[in-house]
Amino acid sequence: MRVLLRDDVQGVGRRGDIVQVTGGFARNYLFPTGRALKATDGIVDQAAAMRRSRDLRDAKDREAAEALAARLASKPLAVTARAGAEGRLFGSVTTQDLADAVEQQLGAVVDRRRIELEEPIKALGVHVVPVHLFEGVQGELTVEVVAAG
Repeated sequence: MRVLLRDDVQGVGRRGDIVQVTGGFARNYLFPTGRALKATDGIVDQAAAMRRSRDLRDAKDREAAEALAARLASKPLAVTARAGAEGRLFGSVTTQDLADAVEQQLGAVVDRRRIELEEPIKALGVHVVPVHLFEGVQGELTVEVVAAG
């Protein structure tokens, strides 16, 4: 069955796409949740309008993400944490700590799930952390962990 997607559906397509799906999936999930319409001849123009608006929104989001990536790279973040004599932290610096530091020091909001920290930071020093801001836009966050007190 051919349907026009009204929302992004993971594994199926994006808003404004006309895709082929099974009848049961369309009847039992896509139609009742309002995520799709049956693709008729007259709906092709509506699909084109949806794709245009999606492309405009994506272009704006990409520009904002690139500007944010430049801001993140421009200034290192200073995060204070309690540490022992050898430079090991008593706790750790997590993605939530980094997101809070970005908001406080740079005035920008970054979702903690976008910060790609393999494991929490457990040592003093300078660390470079990748941040996935948008599809195809990757930023780097330089974090300097200093001892508190």
